[in-house]
Amino acid sequence: MTKISQKMQGHHMQGQKHILVVDNDASRRHQIETVLAFVGEHFYVFSEAEIDQHLADIANVLTIILCGDISSKLQEVIKSHPTYPFIYHDIIDKKQLNGYVNVIGELTTPLNYAQLTELVHHSHQYHNNLPSKRGNNGPSSLFRSLVGSSEPMQQVRFLIEQVASTAANVLILGESGTGKEVVARNIHNLSDRSKGPFVPVNCGAIPAELLESELFGHEKGAFTGAISTRKGRFEMAEGGTLFLDEIGDMPQPMQVKLLRVLQERTFERVGGAKSIKANVRIVAATHQHLEDMIKTNDFREDLYYRLNVFPIETPALRERKEDIPLLLKELISRFSAEQGQSVRFTDQAIESLKEHPWAGNVRELSNLIERMIIMFGEQVVNVGQLPLKYRHLDVDDYQPEYPEEIQEREAINELFSGFDYDDEDDDSEESNAEGAMVADGNTVDVLPNDGLNLKEYLADLEVSLIKQALDKNDWVVARSAELLDMRRTTLVEKMRKYNLQKAS
Repeated sequence: MTKISQKMQGHHMQGQKHILVVDNDASRRHQIETVLAFVGEHFYVFSEAEIDQHLADIANVLTIILCGDISSKLQEVIKSHPTYPFIYHDIIDKKQLNGYVNVIGELTTPLNYAQLTELVHHSHQYHNNLPSKRGNNGPSSLFRSLVGSSEPMQQVRFLIEQVASTAANVLILGESGTGKEVVARNIHNLSDRSKGPFVPVNCGAIPAELLESELFGHEKGAFTGAISTRKGRFEMAEGGTLFLDEIGDMPQPMQVKLLRVLQERTFERVGGAKSIKANVRIVAATHQHLEDMIKTNDFREDLYYRLNVFPIETPALRERKEDIPLLLKELISRFSAEQGQSVRFTDQAIESLKEHPWAGNVRELSNLIERMIIMFGEQVVNVGQLPLKYRHLDVDDYQPEYPEEIQEREAINELFSGFDYDDEDDDSEESNAEGAMVADGNTVDVLPNDGLNLKEYLADLEVSLIKQALDKNDWVVARSAELLDMRRTTLVEKMRKYNLQKAS
């Protein structure tokens, strides 16, 4: 017979998770029922024949306890409900449960409180860490800016989901560039204040003498320059969220006034006497170690504990390097949408970026991508194209070689680049003599009257210059190539082409 109390029904209506006990033995069923009632759990107890009905009718199942014989029907229930954790009790043949990873533990005989509470905890953890809740089945649009599948980022998203629907003050801790404001915006967007305003204030960027007016507003004539009444950020955030960034930079006098607002939920404008209610949620953030600042009397301890109701730590990028490929994809997509240009990175370039310490975190990565788009828009970037400090892999960059026709054309362009073909007055023989070239040690006019074979002439010139470089460097190919500004392999090929060898 099914046991359902009125109290349990009320909790069920409120979304309370329930334990389901499936047992055909009435005596054993009664024992479990007694223990569960004693520890204050919410449960349903029924026989195997009733299981289909209850699985269809009951929402918010925490765990299912299976007792006695495990029939093929119960095995099918385990298999068809992978989102439920199962516990077994007093099972004759435990081998029947082999291979079912959602069977998370055994409730032994005699029943005891410690073991039961531990298994209940494991059941909650099973639900909390379901892949669908970790965002592996596609990121929520709200969490799109919190890119990453690493464990630290999964934890951040989980904490946001837990605290968003509450009224608790949140303190976000982390290095500069780790996305603390992004976390704050997601908390706001997931809360029941999402339709209200999100008002950010950088406490470190506003001069101390202006911060009070910025937060609380001022009345007309409150100070020199106050030509009209002005609302402060607290009023602007009415019904929404006030994000106090870099709270560690807030001067001591303002810390006292902020503490009063948090305690009394009222404030006055500068120069005003009327109390104004503050219906706002406070989310603060800092990159500083507030506990150390408390020891040096730079931050009030009472304010710290008011703000630090629910702390969330944003991980540094070096602590989640496995997220870099996903971050690259996301950031490139944003720049492409904004600027109409994109860039791609080779696998080697990505591996090199993973080795970087990223002192500036995600903000530094974003700046790098923007730089690469400017320099190599719509191209593929390898390690060699990265700025020097991001090259952490020793990779031979590709150096193209070109057909001789292209090289000869370039050589001709360079040879004649200094000639001014529009200078009609420069037709003297002296001018022609100044443009003489040397081949095999002989002076030759730029263009003899009877003409010349340009290809042969350039080849002779090339051979002469190669010989000079080799002789100058005692036929050390590497140094000679450097003198001629060409690759060593290119010089070797030309030496082979022209049959150039050191005289014995």
